[in-house]
Amino acid sequence: MGFVLWWREWTHAFLYMSPFVFSAIGIALSVGISVLGAAWGIYITGSTLIGAAIRAPRITSKNLISVIFCEAVAIYGVIVAIILQTKLENTTQPFDPESMRAGYSLFASGIIVGFANLVCGLCVGIIGSSCALSDAQNSTLFVKILVIEIFGSALGLFGVIVGIIMSSQASWPSAPI
Repeated sequence: MGFVLWWREWTHAFLYMSPFVFSAIGIALSVGISVLGAAWGIYITGSTLIGAAIRAPRITSKNLISVIFCEAVAIYGVIVAIILQTKLENTTQPFDPESMRAGYSLFASGIIVGFANLVCGLCVGIIGSSCALSDAQNSTLFVKILVIEIFGSALGLFGVIVGIIMSSQASWPSAPI
């Protein structure tokens, strides 16, 4: 019986919460989780880069590209948040099925972009860390590992593309004349 009451409460929360709230949460998650992924990647890459630069100071400047790749992840989230923000429209029918669909669409788009960029930031951070360590040991490995890092960065772009496709489903009903 407890599960039924719990399920009913969550169902009511999703049915009676304004779709604008879901849209705003999706936009916030797009930026927030993307920045978290970028920060985590920069933390991993930066700390390893500083440690590896003790052995080989020459690697510092060229391995900063790994930090730039991590920062791009945060920029992906900001770009999608701007796109999602432009999809919001004022409507006089907030609980219309079309409004609910638009709100859930923006919410899902923000979640997908945020978590794709979180994983992308971790991926780029770990590969950037490995790039710094291997470059300190053998400078011929830098370009080879950098190519792998570019492929890891593409994961964030895939999330952005899927988020944009999902947000294209958002269409708010027009106000009655």
